[in-house]
Amino acid sequence: MIYLLEDDDSIRDFVIYTLNSQGMEARGFSKPSEFWDAMAEAIPSLVLLDLMLPEEDGLSILKKLRTSIRTARLPIILLTAKGTEYDKVLGLDGGADDYVAKPFGMMELLSRIRALLRRTEAAEGVYRCGTLTVDPGRHEVEVGGQSVALTQKEFEVLCLLLKNRGQVLSREQLIENVWGYAFTGESRTVDVHVRTLRQKLGEAGAYIETVRGYGYKISQEG
Repeated sequence: MIYLLEDDDSIRDFVIYTLNSQGMEARGFSKPSEFWDAMAEAIPSLVLLDLMLPEEDGLSILKKLRTSIRTARLPIILLTAKGTEYDKVLGLDGGADDYVAKPFGMMELLSRIRALLRRTEAAEGVYRCGTLTVDPGRHEVEVGGQSVALTQKEFEVLCLLLKNRGQVLSREQLIENVWGYAFTGESRTVDVHVRTLRQKLGEAGAYIETVRGYGYKISQEG
């Protein structure tokens, strides 16, 4: 999930529409108060933050996000009409991960978002795909900020698919890597685990794609 805090209705609607059309679930907010209410419910994978806002300016919001333990490492990209070097330095020194000045092209913004999510994923060892977040080190899975309980094998299948995101893994590859070479059961075991995994993940279960007659994959998009 991506949160966008932007008080310009036309920009906000266009960005949210484009992100959703690219398979990235996103929510838009026109006021900081609405944004904070949503943050209290669930932490997103990334925040797009405008600087010039009603109620509270973007730099103040950035400071609060960086000083909270819950959001200290949350990926943040600033969106602002202020294009001076001074404003850019203020934002980056304040803890923003990236900065895009208005007017911006959506292809550039999408590229920046994907690059930041990849860097964050690599640095933290945490997998993110749309509303899905998986932390292998802590053995935690969340969908839309809500915890999901998986069996050990379901968790290993999910991590393997995320680690090889964009690649199709055959049932044999999944068996060898999750159950081991000595496994003597049927390949249907993989299908059963994927089916229950999709059910438990709810809306995020759709990220696991079936490649007919071969296996499964999770798309690079998301």
